Amino acid sequence: MNSILKSISSGKEYPLNEVRFTSDNGELLDVVHDFDALKKGRNISREYFSTQRTQLNGQPSGGVWHFKDLVLPDIPEQDVISKQEGNTRLYRSKKISSFLGLSKEKFFLKHEGENPTGSFKDRGMTAAITQAKALGQKAVTCASTGNTSASLAAYASEAEMTGLVLIPKGNVAVGKISQALAYGTKTLVVNGDFDDCMRLIREAQEKLSAYPLNSINPFRLEGQKTIIWEILLQLNWQIPDWIVFPGGNLGNTSAFGKALHEAKELGWIDKMPRFAVIQAEGASPFYKAFKNNFAQLTPEKADTIATAIKIGDPVNYTKAVRALKWTNGIVESVTDEEILEAKAVVDAAGIGAEPASCATVAGIKKLMERGEIKSSESVVGILTGNILKDPQVIVDYHFNRKTVHANPPHDVEPNLESLKKYL
Repeated sequence: MNSILKSISSGKEYPLNEVRFTSDNGELLDVVHDFDALKKGRNISREYFSTQRTQLNGQPSGGVWHFKDLVLPDIPEQDVISKQEGNTRLYRSKKISSFLGLSKEKFFLKHEGENPTGSFKDRGMTAAITQAKALGQKAVTCASTGNTSASLAAYASEAEMTGLVLIPKGNVAVGKISQALAYGTKTLVVNGDFDDCMRLIREAQEKLSAYPLNSINPFRLEGQKTIIWEILLQLNWQIPDWIVFPGGNLGNTSAFGKALHEAKELGWIDKMPRFAVIQAEGASPFYKAFKNNFAQLTPEKADTIATAIKIGDPVNYTKAVRALKWTNGIVESVTDEEILEAKAVVDAAGIGAEPASCATVAGIKKLMERGEIKSSESVVGILTGNILKDPQVIVDYHFNRKTVHANPPHDVEPNLESLKKYL
């Protein structure tokens, strides 16, 4: 085996074919690859990943499985459960750059909403469900504010596995729950919040043999870390000064830190970009812990319009702190109004994203105004979900708010004179 599971604190090791998600004493686990062994049998240099065009199940492949040798190297290619996730675009936008006060040449947005089910969760899901299948699991489950449930449902269907999702009552956007229902998974609406659902998932794993696919699952993070490697490929290995993204359960924070740590260990990069993790003000336990030098995490009752990051007790806290230390990173919070303003600008640029994604842009604006991000620095922001994930937020904003960015519809008479004043 070229990989093991390893506790992030004690260093205790476990075999990859053992079904577990924490160490014996409850510590989070990493998937750790034997780079020396892999280098002997495979070319895993950055030049190799820059020039090769991988094949997966007879089709040209990029994205997650472009990096298979460093995601799940021991899984046979024919056993990979994939929907060709990844290969998402890096956008430049004069409109958004002007809103932020950044040069268009120095600012990119990577849109993970272009994945098969409309969010970055597909990157983690392809890896985690492939591992679940390899372990002989029959049922997979997750707690979700929406995107994870949509992704699990689609991939469970692809893998012909029973899917079970737990969603908090009244806290999931219609665009997301509709996907879970359409893809055929069993959907349970819990009278509680996301953190209640997460607690039930962990208990179900222990007592009901339901394999969890939340980001406590270390294989999820192996898929998600490829977002960072793909950015480096797209930028021809030029390292941006900042990478900015939303933080909820902190899976991406953890995965992205691991990606950069491994890239440096492999000699792909010689310095780290800085992370800026953006939380919604009403769901900001990580931000508050950061302001207190990570002395402790205090769970809270989350409340924000950005449902994808409406999480008050993030399970990946310890890994996320590690990632921040590796990257000299910072955490910021933004209000729902700041998120909605940024969303209106992102949407009007013809790119579009769900509210949680637009916390990224709101956070960049706030950090620039404070002078933390300089106008001379290069920035890659990550949009995590598709614009159609939460259409009600769009309708409510443009119908009900009297802001410079609002674009309400207008009633007109059925004649050219009525149209003339709008042209």
